[in-house]
Amino acid sequence: MDTDERRGAVQAADHADEPRQLWVEEPAVRRRMADPVRTAAVRAVIIASLTLIQAMIAFLCTLAGSWLAFPMVLSSVGSTVVATWAVLDVWVTRQVWNQRHGVVSIPSSTARALRRERRWARRTARAAARQSARIRRREGAGRLSQA
Repeated sequence: MDTDERRGAVQAADHADEPRQLWVEEPAVRRRMADPVRTAAVRAVIIASLTLIQAMIAFLCTLAGSWLAFPMVLSSVGSTVVATWAVLDVWVTRQVWNQRHGVVSIPSSTARALRRERRWARRTARAAARQSARIRRREGAGRLSQA
């Protein structure tokens, strides 16, 4: 049974003039990862999958009583450390990329409040400096007229 037959003759007749597309592009919901981050993620996935395969082989060698079991268990422990390092590398690479390339983030309300307080302190300091400059000018002009 064809797809058009399952839909019914009415729907098939509506779209008879349009060619059917095999591939329909949909907009991406999330942005694409940066190249260094993607590279680190692929590396981490490959290392983690190899570690899992190695651990499974170590387990099967242990069940079989093979001489290869002990070296495989030792290397599985080492591979686990390397896989953990690879996953941390993805996280660090992502953080470094975000810092270097200035990902836009909205400041929190506490950051806004601190900036507002600093701005207010600068304005009051400038106003006080202007006021003291005016007073000094007036005093200087008063001394000249008195002398």
